[in-house]
Amino acid sequence: MSEILLVLLAGVAAGALNAVGGGGTFVALPALVAAGLSPVTANASSTVALVPGTVASAWVYRRDLTPVGDTSTRSLTAVSVIGGLLGAGLLLVLPAVSFDAALPWLLAFATVVLAFGRRVSRAVSDARGHAVGMSPRAVLLGQLLLAVYGGYFGGAVGIMMLAVWSIGLGLDTSAGNPMRVAQIAAIYLSATGLFLFASDALSAPLLLTTMLVGAVAGGVAGAHVARRLPAWLLRSVILATAVTMTVLYFLRG
Repeated sequence: MSEILLVLLAGVAAGALNAVGGGGTFVALPALVAAGLSPVTANASSTVALVPGTVASAWVYRRDLTPVGDTSTRSLTAVSVIGGLLGAGLLLVLPAVSFDAALPWLLAFATVVLAFGRRVSRAVSDARGHAVGMSPRAVLLGQLLLAVYGGYFGGAVGIMMLAVWSIGLGLDTSAGNPMRVAQIAAIYLSATGLFLFASDALSAPLLLTTMLVGAVAGGVAGAHVARRLPAWLLRSVILATAVTMTVLYFLRG
């Protein structure tokens, strides 16, 4: 029962974090591993479980979507779907030991991006005096790479999206947040389609359902309260969680 409660609370927290600023993977994946799943299975299961919550958040944000430069939303979403599918395929094709070995480093990389991504974005924009001015083709290429990473692991992928859009196009992070959520939903949906048919993500249906229910509740609530809570507080909570989980996984390794 304690494991079920842990997974439920992790689902609520992950759904809320993804709706507000990203970082849900840092909570969802370790909780499923603690409940007894292998890292690869936990990664696939967490993606599947977080899909409904992310889609629910995207629905709440549907009227706030802002185009990413001159790139059409339809093209951006199509690239996210393709990249998410490719990333999920890599997770399933590569040996499980590869993911086990890479996981602490993926967490560390995502944590660094989480901690310094916004500062780097701001510094680059300030140094240039203006945004880089990425072409739609460059935006789509960057989105493809991010989507592959998102389908494979996904930690802090939303933060990376906002950083790329901010540096390359000068898009305000708060204005770009609804589109970030929508694109993460597209990545997770395509990855989930493959995980459901080609992985053992359904091997622990009770854990999966519990996290899914929690993530939907957290996703809806998080999207509604995102504008009311201080951004610095939310980022601090996400970063503290990321640092803690990264350290624990390195110690575990």
